[in-house]
Amino acid sequence: MANIDFINQLKALGYEVQELKDKFVSIMYKIPVGRFINKEVEIAFQVPDAFPLTPPPGPHFKPQLLPITGGGGVHPAGAIHTSPLGSEWEYWSRPFNNWGNTNKSVKIYLEHIKHLLDFE
Repeated sequence: MANIDFINQLKALGYEVQELKDKFVSIMYKIPVGRFINKEVEIAFQVPDAFPLTPPPGPHFKPQLLPITGGGGVHPAGAIHTSPLGSEWEYWSRPFNNWGNTNKSVKIYLEHIKHLLDFE
């Protein structure tokens, strides 16, 4: 049910959704801010069973935007990992720490993604 809710919310926002493996869904996304402004990427989200109580753990990008760094570190360059979706993808470990204080919607989660991409 969580996956369907997430997909329906993406569609309501005008996105065409592709269902991938292991509860991943993806959309094409034109980056509206920062270093990669106007670049079109595919973003994948691994939707947790507890959505909307729990947000996705972080975005997966294709193509890769920054080098894989693994481990921890500081945003934007830190904690970028290989993705289980394949070698063309990267996973940014970027928890949405303030999720509990929001309306827990996909629209709010996409604002989180936009904020993550707002760097030079």
